[in-house]
Formats: sequence, structure tokens, C-alpha cells
Amino acid sequence: MKRQAVWLVLLAATAIAGGVVAWSVAGRGFSTRAEPSRLEALMARAARRLATPAAVRSMKNPLEPTPELLDEARSHFADHCASCHANDGGGDTSLGRNLYPKAPDMRASGTQRLSDGELFSIIENGIRLTGMPAWGTGTPDGERASWALVHFIRRLPTLTPADIEAMETHNPKTPAEFREAEEARRFLAGDDSPPDDRATPSNAHVH
Repeated sequence: MKRQAVWLVLLAATAIAGGVVAWSVAGRGFSTRAEPSRLEALMARAARRLATPAAVRSMKNPLEPTPELLDEARSHFADHCASCHANDGGGDTSLGRNLYPKAPDMRASGTQRLSDGELFSIIENGIRLTGMPAWGTGTPDGERASWALVHFIRRLPTLTPADIEAMETHNPKTPAEFREAEEARRFLAGDDSPPDDRATPSNAHVH
């Protein structure tokens, strides 16, 4: 009976909180320019924690943070994550600023105090009703890449200017950006032959 009473209280609290959130949304609309209320943020964090099994939350990173692994993860982050999170993890990008909720500053305690398992779960499974997709592939290589990213996320508060510069070469480019960079390279190399349109990668992309 005691357990049932606890669940009833939790359900009632959830219903009340949901009503408050609905009232807040009705008053402010659905614009992504607004900041989530404190109650929304609190409920989202609680729901995310409850949705992550305790066995996963308690997992420790199984990979050693070798220089080679961190270099690999840095390149991966620059290619897949930086469009929203920025190379430095601060979230100050055109995509990150316009999500709801906005991309977090992953250098701050809100991200850094999460366990290895929680970070791994977020990368693998994403977060519903946000811009965070699920990157998991269900393969050992995919899990290894996610664990490597966990190590890199831990390094975000101490990235150096050299790290950021190295990441810029791995950031996704549109075809127009690629052509501009190629023209600059050709100019600096003294190459005045007509540009070859075939040099533009067919898979140039933006994440």
C-alpha cells in the first residue's frame, strides 16, 4: 500500500506539473526563441534521468583516453557535432542558438557532472522533443565512437586554440564553401588553370 501511495503522489505531481507547463506554453506559444521555463528544464532533466536505466548510468568508460583516441574523437565531434554544439562545445552556432531548448554549453557543470553512462546514452539514443538525434548504430564500432566522444566531451573545458584550429579542417562544408576553399588553395599555390567542377565532392553536407 505504501508503494502504491508513493506512485499516486508522483502521478499527481506529474499531472500538476504537466498542467503548469501546458498553461505556460499556451501563454508563450511554440516559438523556439523562448527559453524553457525552470519547471520545464527541471522536468526534462528528471525525465531524462528516469529514462536512463540505472545500469547504464553507472557504466564507466571502457576506453583508455589515449592521444590517438582523443584525436579521433576530436575529428568526429568536429564533423558530426560542431554544427549545433560549436567546436568548443559552447553551443554558439546558428543551429544551436535556434533549437528548443538551445544547445547547452557542454563545458558547464550541467553536462560535465553527468556520468559517463548518461553521456553515452544521450549520444547513442538522443533526447526526445529536442534537437539531439540518436547517433547509435547498434554496432561495436558505433559504441566505441560514442565512448570516445564521452572522453572528448570531458576535455571540452580545457581545449586549446590549436585544438579548435585543427577541428575547423573537419567541419562539414557546403559545395559553395568547398569551392571557395579550393579557389583560395589554388590561388596560394599559383595554379591559374581553369577550376575542375569535379573537384567539388558530391557528398558535401551540413549536419
